[in-house]
Amino acid sequence: MDYFERKLDNKNRLTIPKELQAEFGAQVVITRGFGEYLHLYPKNIWVKDMEPALTGNILDEPTANLNVKFRTGKVIAKLDDKQGRITLEPHHLSYAKIDRDVIATRAGKYFRLQAK
Repeated sequence: MDYFERKLDNKNRLTIPKELQAEFGAQVVITRGFGEYLHLYPKNIWVKDMEPALTGNILDEPTANLNVKFRTGKVIAKLDDKQGRITLEPHHLSYAKIDRDVIATRAGKYFRLQAK
């Protein structure tokens, strides 16, 4: 599954489709994206791919800028066992201009989450 649409519930919870819940596992990393959207990473992908990508020379400004971009507002959310939902925080919704309708599109090993 590479694409899904959802409506957030009244508690700003996003239901991850059953077909993707095993891929995400128990935890999802939510970060700001490059533009006005969010990135959703399975935690194992964040640890395996993103952490090494964000490591570099301590004085390298492009690497520092990427760290600031992806770590500002970064949250590790637990999928609830009942329905596979994660809660999007107000600062995420504001950054991505998400009201209620959401589109999620696979971008390689993560999903881009944006307003519909």
